[in-house]
Amino acid sequence: MNDKTLYFKDNFFSSGRTEIFNSSKEMVGELDLKSAFSSSIDVLDRNQNIVVSGKFTFFSNKWRIYNSNEEEIGILKEKFTFLSKKYEYDAYGRGVYQIKAEPFSRLYEIMDDRSNPVGRFEKVSGFFASPAYQLSNFNEKVTNEELIAVVMGINAIQKKNASAASNSGGGN
Repeated sequence: MNDKTLYFKDNFFSSGRTEIFNSSKEMVGELDLKSAFSSSIDVLDRNQNIVVSGKFTFFSNKWRIYNSNEEEIGILKEKFTFLSKKYEYDAYGRGVYQIKAEPFSRLYEIMDDRSNPVGRFEKVSGFFASPAYQLSNFNEKVTNEELIAVVMGINAIQKKNASAASNSGGGN
């Protein structure tokens, strides 16, 4: 997936496979959301080979990303801020990236440790439909497949936080 801009989406029940398209509307891979009961994902190339995977480990709020050999290649974690949405992705030995969005924004900027833009993604739908994303990668140190796993990790963290908030709403 050498394209600079890709489109992909979650499924309504966060399970099954969805296509990954380039800006020419050609299918360049698939996103396997596996099961509605787990948040793990696989990013596959057009030949159905797993390129990267992402998942939470047991009792962790950190999203770990693995290569096709099941070696951990990075970790995503949420950074606590008052209003903005902020995350940090450590691409082991290839840089630490800040991912942030303004409050109520659907556009996330990905910056390197020198605040240079290396990518961006935007949630382009999602009110009554499954969230769909547009990803642009300006970086060569982190692959498109890896960034897709990062985006889906942010999606999984947000779902986990929303679930925790609704479960803690408490009744009398």
